[in-house]
Amino acid sequence: MRFELFIAARYLRAKRRQAVVGVITVISIIGVAAGVASLIIALAITNGMRRDLQDRLLGSTAHVDLMRIAADGIKDWRPLLDHLRKTPHVVAAAPGLYGQVLISHGVRSGGGLIKGILPEDERTVGDLLGKIIEGSAASLEPVVSTDVRALPPIVIGKDMADDIGVKVGDGVVVTSPQGELTPLGLVPKYQKCIVVGIFRSGFYQYDSTYAFMRLRDAQRLFSEPDWISVISFKVDDLYKANTIGRVIEQEAGKGFQTTNWMEQNRELFRALKLEQIVTFIVLALIVCVAALNILIALTMMVMEKTRDIAVLMSFGVTEMQVRRIFLLQGLLISVIGTVLGLVTGYAASWIGGHYRFPLDAAVYSIDYLPFAPRLWDAVIVAAVSLGVSLLATLYPSGSAAKVLPAEALRYE
Repeated sequence: MRFELFIAARYLRAKRRQAVVGVITVISIIGVAAGVASLIIALAITNGMRRDLQDRLLGSTAHVDLMRIAADGIKDWRPLLDHLRKTPHVVAAAPGLYGQVLISHGVRSGGGLIKGILPEDERTVGDLLGKIIEGSAASLEPVVSTDVRALPPIVIGKDMADDIGVKVGDGVVVTSPQGELTPLGLVPKYQKCIVVGIFRSGFYQYDSTYAFMRLRDAQRLFSEPDWISVISFKVDDLYKANTIGRVIEQEAGKGFQTTNWMEQNRELFRALKLEQIVTFIVLALIVCVAALNILIALTMMVMEKTRDIAVLMSFGVTEMQVRRIFLLQGLLISVIGTVLGLVTGYAASWIGGHYRFPLDAAVYSIDYLPFAPRLWDAVIVAAVSLGVSLLATLYPSGSAAKVLPAEALRYE
């Protein structure tokens, strides 16, 4: 062991008459550990929120959507769909018809977003139909029915089903504001449907508003001819969705525009990033407070060890070696606290991820608190902790190096 490190380690073990210094040292270690653990847990939560929201968004929606710039729908969509499926980097494509509706069951009702789909194609661009927890989406498959009295099937989200109080097999009334023009004015159009499936994605935005119908039934409800409102695409590189979307626009021709998952959720991910930065800054103040404790502890130690420093310097110990003794002492406090904080933070993150603390999905969009600790976070937090603590040792170590042996030992 180096001479300076040996002395620094000995000084950390305070004697009985230096109990106050020892208590402050312990408080400093606890402060550093608390700050580091808080940072690790907070970063794990924000990373988990971002990861879960992104995974659920990408699993529930398409990467790129193509639509008409004008308000009308896409005509002759079948040859266009076949052509765009051959676009480079496009993995899958599916047609869809969106419309705002009111879904009612008895006296209870709720607003929803109906999407008319072809199930076989829809499954290639999103997995909501694969998350059905009650019933089945088999009834959505296009069939030729001779029974005109058969009710159209509909699949709705779990939160919507709970809000309006329906189960699989119950009938609902779907009312579209795009009604029919009569001598009495515009009359909303409604259609009785039967709930054949209930899905749960874990993302409140979808579970509380989304519903699926057969494309043919949706066209009939919205009084549309054989038109669609959007063509959804899945691409091979989701982070290049913007570039691939521009290529799709060029292939589709004039009058079309695309939007992608990054544009649709830009504000959400920007807010999460800002929250992560602010949380890091606020919790880093805990480490700064612990660093002040280190400064106080070392300053008191220098005052207590003035005679020892003078004796060491009279034996030939240089000013740089004295400075290094107290730098290493502060570094030891920081290292011990940082290691304890990292262990505590990752242990708490593991426990939180394992037991899944519930959240209000209506407020946070997801129904449990996610944890996603990363190794890179530990590197950043440890670097900040050690750096701040090292800065706190500069003044007391400099004061120790300026001790004059003759002055310190004059009255001894």
